[in-house]
Amino acid sequence: MAVISDGLASIVERRAVQGGHRIALHFEGLDISYSAMWQSILATQAKLEAVGVQPGDRVAYLGLNHPAMLVLLFALARLGAILVPLNYRLAEPELLAILNHAGATLLLCDAAHQSAAARLAAGGTVRSMPVTSLVTWVSSAMASTPLQAGTDPGDNTLLPGGAASPVLLVYTSGTTGKPKGAMHTQAGLWANCAISCEVHGFSPADHILTVLPMFHVGGLCIQTLPALHAGARVTLHARFDAGAWLDDVARVRPTTALMVPATLRAVLDHPNFGTTDLSSLRQLVAGSSHVPASLIAAFHARSVPVCQIYGATETGPVSICLARDAALAHVGSIGKPGLGVEVRLVDDGGCDAKADQIGEIWLRGPNVMHSYWRDPGNPACQGGWFHTGDLARCDANGFYWVMGRCKDMIISGGENIYPAEIENLLAECPQVQEAVAVGMPHARWGEVVVAVVVPKPGLQLDEAAVLQWLDGKLARFKLPRQVIFTESLPKTALGKVQKNGLLALVKRGTL
Repeated sequence: MAVISDGLASIVERRAVQGGHRIALHFEGLDISYSAMWQSILATQAKLEAVGVQPGDRVAYLGLNHPAMLVLLFALARLGAILVPLNYRLAEPELLAILNHAGATLLLCDAAHQSAAARLAAGGTVRSMPVTSLVTWVSSAMASTPLQAGTDPGDNTLLPGGAASPVLLVYTSGTTGKPKGAMHTQAGLWANCAISCEVHGFSPADHILTVLPMFHVGGLCIQTLPALHAGARVTLHARFDAGAWLDDVARVRPTTALMVPATLRAVLDHPNFGTTDLSSLRQLVAGSSHVPASLIAAFHARSVPVCQIYGATETGPVSICLARDAALAHVGSIGKPGLGVEVRLVDDGGCDAKADQIGEIWLRGPNVMHSYWRDPGNPACQGGWFHTGDLARCDANGFYWVMGRCKDMIISGGENIYPAEIENLLAECPQVQEAVAVGMPHARWGEVVVAVVVPKPGLQLDEAAVLQWLDGKLARFKLPRQVIFTESLPKTALGKVQKNGLLALVKRGTL
């Protein structure tokens, strides 16, 4: 038997050797074994070499979720090259800016995005970017005869793609400004897999339902790569659809799935939620932004524990996690640090916050990115610590609770107001679909609170009713001075509200 390499691709390689007949991926009626996936990785690696991909090259992918994207990641890992997953929801000028910043040499896409990819490649500012259908490449490789369990998976020549080499360049969602490229090494992604597997208890018996976009570390790294690391099965959806999610929970019986508040709400609002058998789910994992307690309670009422997770694009992202055995007793908490992750809460004076005091979350661990691409001296990374910009407190039992972002904090008359405190209460209002609190400049107080509210469809809600709901639950200085109603909030692909853009719309009165 050939010696298994130490790079990221060995996640699949060792499973192909040990039990290649087991199913790695299920996608649109197709079962893909670990041995077939490994064979596809080797074939795709050869095609990449044939078109001139070299160690260190950045290769971009524009498309929906597909097994081909995972195969591409592992093939690039073996070559020592780097995947740049693109958010297909961005405008073409935004995509072109990312491609230029990354210095991509090859753009691969699915059939649905070939026209857009051709326009991007024709932009003239990106070096040597032929447009090729990645799905065609990988599908032809997957049509080959699968390996038998226990056989040599093929060429194991050690290539430049070792554990220390960069493998994933993923751009931040841009909630706080211009997107930045977070560079992750193979060792960092491996560590992230180990953290996730430990806290979520993944084993080969698990079955993961992946519906969030894998162009972000959430969809790719919180459960999908860790599931493969554990030898589990992944059912992959091209994109999220609440009805399809419920159908597959009932039909293929996954044991866990990753969600964000927007997808949780969509599932709860679906007419089939109440009648769908959820008993196969031993847990749901939720992250990306604040998860309203009302959403968690609805799943807890169906005997499905909701385990929150905290991290960032820059941290792999699995960093602080609420384990299943603590989920029911600590609703709203993001949990405790993951395996090997260090956490500091740092106050305005640069000192560590005491129990139940609020400070900025600093993270250090093997899962944290190597650096920002083309910005190695960024002040967010100092002494190995990543400064998240998020505010949290840690209670006496070691559980962490997110309070908001540093830049979101509202200072009114010298008093600090944390938007999450207001947003949590608004989320509990029966007529409110979702809401955020932002600070508006004020001549006397510096800033005052403005609540932006999306009412539930078909329900009547006015400013007086919102203020009445909050009255007596908050100090007077924390109450909104104005309530603005809107049909939707501007969000990133993973459901985070883009407060910068929202505040600009509020100021202009164009919301």
